[in-house]
This record gives sequence, structure tokens and C-alpha cells, in this order.
Amino acid sequence: MPPTTPYAGKFSSYGNNNNHSNPQPHSPYRSNSNSNGNAPKPTKEKNVYNDAYTSSENPYDVPQPHSSYRSSSVSSVHAKENRHYNNSAGVLENPYASPLQHSTSCPGRAYRHTTSATTTTTTTTATSSGGSEQSSRNSSATVSKSRPYGHSITASYGEMCYHDNSLVSASLEALIQHLVPTVDYYPDRSYVFTFLLSSRLFLHPYELMTRVCHLCVEQQRSGDTLLDKIRFREVAPKLVQLLTEWTETFPYDFRDERMMRCLKDMTHHVARGDEYSWRAMQQMTQRLIKRLSALGQYEEAVSALNAVALERPASLKSKQASGQRSDVMSVCDDPFILAQQLTHIELDRLSFIGPEEFIQTFAMKDPLENHKGFFRKRKTTNLEAYINWFNRLSFLVATEICMPVKKKHRARIIEFFIDVAQECFNIGNFNSLMAIITGMNMSPVARLRKTWSKVNTDKFEILEHQMDPSSNFTNYRTALRGATQRSETAHSSQEKIVIPFFSLLIKDIYFLNEGCASRLTNGHINFEKLWELAKQVSEFLVWRQVICPFDRERRILQYLVTTPVFTEDELHLASYESEGPENNMEKDSRRSLRSSLLHRENRS
Repeated sequence: MPPTTPYAGKFSSYGNNNNHSNPQPHSPYRSNSNSNGNAPKPTKEKNVYNDAYTSSENPYDVPQPHSSYRSSSVSSVHAKENRHYNNSAGVLENPYASPLQHSTSCPGRAYRHTTSATTTTTTTTATSSGGSEQSSRNSSATVSKSRPYGHSITASYGEMCYHDNSLVSASLEALIQHLVPTVDYYPDRSYVFTFLLSSRLFLHPYELMTRVCHLCVEQQRSGDTLLDKIRFREVAPKLVQLLTEWTETFPYDFRDERMMRCLKDMTHHVARGDEYSWRAMQQMTQRLIKRLSALGQYEEAVSALNAVALERPASLKSKQASGQRSDVMSVCDDPFILAQQLTHIELDRLSFIGPEEFIQTFAMKDPLENHKGFFRKRKTTNLEAYINWFNRLSFLVATEICMPVKKKHRARIIEFFIDVAQECFNIGNFNSLMAIITGMNMSPVARLRKTWSKVNTDKFEILEHQMDPSSNFTNYRTALRGATQRSETAHSSQEKIVIPFFSLLIKDIYFLNEGCASRLTNGHINFEKLWELAKQVSEFLVWRQVICPFDRERRILQYLVTTPVFTEDELHLASYESEGPENNMEKDSRRSLRSSLLHRENRS
């Protein structure tokens, strides 16, 4: 008998097999208010997509009750004293780790004193994920060999190889067979998640589902019709359980019409043998349809919001015209409130990223790539939308700084965003923190030396130190571990928030995938790699499930996601108009930019 896995239950955070208790991503399309007008406590619901807004409505246009975290009856100063996060030490004390020795030299400051630099934006590649070990079948496996391997044991069971009780490799056929439930066997949840996640590196989800369902039915055939019916009735609940885990964890696979047809066929097949299982299949299908409907509404809303942001010109014809444009501080002058609203946007968009999107770019090309179902929409749509949000926030920060005509106004905006970044750090919103730092280090902003001379950069230098990319982001990774530990022992919803620097997460998964072969020389699948991929994505799924505890401020959210931002060329020109060129190279650059932008305006 194959060894049992030491990792059984590794991914129990996704919920138990009763999928009604699984927490679902919080949708931005529903109101958080309750009947008495009080801010509700985050609760797990059977379906968080009930009362979804229509696609024509703005998902951020949701009137919210006043938050218990913040009272409008007190001044900004008193409110800061009552914050959940003690800010008495400011950002000088890292809430996630022991105090670090900060360098006296600031890379950002040195960068800001240079005369030229390159605008920094984030581009990434989607990839895969990793996990744990799983249980073994009680039958249909024969030990073919077992040998010592140093101080450990390596053993093979048919076409499945184990090392120290951990599955390390197997043929694709054996892995598929290991996923198929029988009357007396059900695969461990960690194995189900890991294989469903990474199997798309080797075959299409539709092909996997077809083969699993076929094997499950064929294994119950004995030639006796009555016996076959009895045996299928016994295995039907486990098949329903497997399909439920699939639809709950990887619902976006079922945007493929072929997957939905296969699911419908299995529902009819189950109905002939077991009424209870048939009802469970019906309920599962209803939940899946609601989830896909919410996803469609979300994607349409994001697309509409992006279109609004592009419709209105960025008013860069002159500094006087741009000066008439309202700035972020006229919408929200409290860094704590703005950091809360940024966290809302981050968690909203994180909640719609499917775990499979991390590895879709590595998945094999389907010969039916033009099929109107699965490939009608890009397979990493929501992941890419989240990356685009990071870039937008960076450009928004740079736009807000370069836009004011007066130097003192620009300095005030810089100091405001430094405070917002500090609040993001305290909340655990590392993605917005890094986007703000990136925007403030863009070349058009960094060259404004007269403006920076009016700013106290001490806090900013400490924040830069926390996100310093040297030594593979050691400081950031230490803070992230601290935030994760805080989340695991949280006593409030606010302490559960962990929003990683997303581009680095994708980079880690990318190099994990690229640095290890997916197949071994004997043709086996390298399952050790799949475990590691699943472990990375499993942590993301835990972070994704957190429901933001802060009140939504509709006007602020609307501004953040729809206000136009400058392009890179427009940013450079605005920077030159704020502080004139300092050398011939900058003079030539300004002349070229003016000519280019004028030409574009005439063409449009």
C-alpha cells in the first residue's frame, strides 16, 4: 500500500468538503449596509454574489454606513490617536519585524538628484503555483521497488514514485487515475488542488474533466446492470464532491462551454442513480453560474471604468489648464482614509483573480485555440487587470505631483503621499505602498529637485528601505512574513489584511516554474515542482479571502479609478513646465515632447 502523505490537510484553509462553508471572494457589487444602518461585521455567507449590481452600475458607487473604525464627530488628530494601529512610533517601528538598522544613504534621494532617469512601471508574466502531499489509494497499487536513499527511503508504486512518504513523480496517466474517486477512496484535498492547478501545463481542463468522469463511470461497470447502478450510487457522492471542489476553487475553467456541457452530462448521469447526489449537483451548478455571472459583471465594470478614465483628456495643454483640475487632496485630505480606500480597491480586484491564472501563460497551447468558449476571453484577464491597476496608481501619484503650478503645492502633495504610503504599510497593503514609491521615483518626479528640497524625506527613506530590492527584497520579505503571522493570529478583520507586492509574487512563481523541469528524463511529471507551485498559490488564496473592514467612500473610490492620468510623455513635459530644463539634453527633450504632443492633438 502506498504511504500516506504527511501533508494531508495542508490546504484546509480553503474550507472543508462542505462547500457551503467555503468563504467566497467579496464582491464589490453589493452593499455592505444592513437594515439598521450599522456597519456589518464581515461574515461568511452562502453566496456573496447575491444582490449583484447590473453591469451598467458603478461597483464603487455603493453608499456605505459609517465605519466603526473612524468617527466623523472627532477631528483628524483625535481620530489618529484612536486608530487600531498605534502610530505613536510612526513608520520608524516596523510592526512586522524587529527594528532594522537603516542606512543613512537613500537610493531614492540619490536618484532624485540625478538629471535623467527612466520611468518605472510594472510588467509581469503570469505563472503557476504549489502545494503539499496527499493520501494514497488503499487498493490498485503494487510496490514495484523500494530502496534506501541516503538516510531516507525512495519507493515506487506502479507508476508513482515516493520519497520519504512524499509523492515526487508519476506518469500523467497515473496522476489522472489517482484523482478519480472510488467507493472506498477519495483523493486528499491537497492533491486535488495541486493537480487541478498544474495539470493544465500538460492537458486542457476540458480533457482532464472528460477523462476523470469517464474513468469514474467505467470503473463501476461489471456487466450486471443492477449491480452497476448500485455501485455508481455509492460512488456518486464522491464524484459530486470532486466536481464541487473543482467548481468552487477553479470556477473560471467553466467559462469553456465544453466544460459546462460535460458538467451537464454528468448531472444527467447522476440523476439516473442517486437523487440526493443529483440535487447536490443542481445546487453546485447554481452556485457556479452565480459566480461566473459576478465575474462577468466585474470585468464589464472594470472595462467601463477604464474607458471613463481615457475619455476625458488629461488637461495638459498648459499648466494653467491643469491647475483647474481637482487634485487628490481636494477629494480626500486624510492619508488614513485614502489608504483605506486603496485597500478596498486592492482586495476587490484580488478577489477576482483565479488561482489558475498564475500558470496560464505556461499552459500548453490548445489546438482549438479559436474555440468560442474557453479562449474567447484571455486566460489571465483579471491578473493583468490587477497589474494594470498597479501601473495606474503609480502614474496617478506622479500626475498629482507634477500637476500643481506652485512649488509649495507640489511639496505638499509629496508629503501627503508619503503619509498615505506609511498608512498602507501599517495596514499591510504592500502593493499600494510599492506603487506609491514607484510613482514618486519616476524620472519626471525625481528630477524636481527644488520641490524635493522643501520636503522632509526621512519617512520616505525608511519606507524605501523597507521595499529595497537589494538582496532579493530581504526587508520586504521579512515584513511580509510578519504581516502573515499577524494575520494568522488576528483578533480583528483589520489585522487579517495582507496584500503582497504582487509583481514580486508573480516573479517568484515565474522563476520557480522556469527553474525546474516539468518532466523528468523518464517521462514522469515532476510532482515536487507542482507541490511547490501550489504552496505559493495557496498562500495567495488565503490573503484573497479577506473582507475589507473599512467603510467605502464612494467619491474617493470614483476618483482613484476614473480620474485621467498623464502618459509618460505628458509627465515629462509637465515636469519641465514645473521646473525648467537644466541642460541642453533636457531642453531638446522638452522641444521634442512639445512638438510630438502638438502633432497628436492636431491629428485627433
